[in-house]
Amino acid sequence: MRKIVTFLLVLITNVVNAQSLQQRLDALVNSETLRTSEIGVTVFDLTAGKSLYRYQDEKLYRPASTEKIITSVTALARLGENYTFDTKLCYTGEINQDTLHGNLYVIGHFDPLFSDEDLNRLADAVIANGIHFITDTLAADVSMMDSVYWGPGWSWDDTPSSDQPYLSPLMLNQGCVSVTVSPQEKGTQAAVDCMPFSDYYQVDNRAISHDSAAGQLKITRNWLSNGNIISVTGNVTRRTTVDLSIQSSEKFFLHTLVNRLNNRGVQSRCVIFTTCPDSLDKNGRTLFTLSRPLREVLEPMLKKSNNLCAESVFYQVAANMFSHKYLTAKDGADAIKTFLSGAIGKNPDDYNIVDGSGLSLYNYISPELLLAYLKYAYSRQEIFNVFYDSLPIAGVDGTLKNRMKKTKARNNVHAKTGTVKGVSSLAGYVKASNGHLLAFAIINQNIMKQKEARDIQDKICIALAGN
Repeated sequence: MRKIVTFLLVLITNVVNAQSLQQRLDALVNSETLRTSEIGVTVFDLTAGKSLYRYQDEKLYRPASTEKIITSVTALARLGENYTFDTKLCYTGEINQDTLHGNLYVIGHFDPLFSDEDLNRLADAVIANGIHFITDTLAADVSMMDSVYWGPGWSWDDTPSSDQPYLSPLMLNQGCVSVTVSPQEKGTQAAVDCMPFSDYYQVDNRAISHDSAAGQLKITRNWLSNGNIISVTGNVTRRTTVDLSIQSSEKFFLHTLVNRLNNRGVQSRCVIFTTCPDSLDKNGRTLFTLSRPLREVLEPMLKKSNNLCAESVFYQVAANMFSHKYLTAKDGADAIKTFLSGAIGKNPDDYNIVDGSGLSLYNYISPELLLAYLKYAYSRQEIFNVFYDSLPIAGVDGTLKNRMKKTKARNNVHAKTGTVKGVSSLAGYVKASNGHLLAFAIINQNIMKQKEARDIQDKICIALAGN
């Protein structure tokens, strides 16, 4: 009899809690704050295998950076966490004494985290192989993708923001220059330092230290004319660093590599862009390979919402499905849609996916689709472990570092944020008070104040954590 009473009490408690959660979430999605915008919400209990809440979750919205969930889960499933992004040095001809009698190729495979230090390693590898003179050419092979350097539906006026670099299989410092401006003595010219250093860009420094008459500090480049003159003007009162994208990432990469080689006493005749002969790798003509694992790319992609990392992963998925060179954004989208149809079990025609980062104005998906990817990841331990660890953690790190602090959601919610003008989204996982793991997806569209949308999202997560 006592067991029956206990069972009934637990059952009643669960029903009351479910009703309470439903009421709390209903109150949030019908808040006056959202009067002029649309919201879609879905919550699923992964432990119990049942839906807990749905509100307009089949409607289509622009996902913003929650699109990266689709890209990353697809990549982990298709490529695996040990897949690598390789940048190679290969050659034709023969190395005789200190001379390469042939061509030297740097072959890009779209490593989004290739750094200034990595470029030095590339240059040092040439010296380590005894090469100080190249008789023919130093060439860059960027044939992995086509020459369209932005995704479909990207906003042209986001240039020269570092959030929208010029895509290429060869990227240095994410296609950007870090410009640091420091004040000097009052009334004198400010100091400007740029990294990585290269002769590919120029600096026009007209900034003045501690002079209000000089106007507001402005750091930009002549992007409207597709130039690479970095302009610094205005009043400098404190040390300031801005990252600017540089026109033509592959030229920036190659010109800077030539600088490094020249500094090491290596001479080459000219710089060209071409396709490396396919037989080079097969014939053992590789001088050096720098490899970066997918897992290393996923962390900044998800925790910091790095768009370049997402687009690189997008093209890696395309390369895995298609064997041809000069891959396009359509190839990436087709690869995503193939996985969506086969593994996720959804009709690709019901959605529109055109890039890997969520920057595009053309992307349209539903919270219900995001939930399907979250459920798929959870059902496969080898995917879930890497994916879950790479997501931002509420109140701890990434784009959720300053959210949900001093609540039950802190260090509990692992979720991807999404933010573009008019859109705010959040999707991921949260552990409820009963120990169950929940998956959720929230997309708010036509929102003019991001803070208002984020407050609603945070309250939903706190309600789920306390359920």
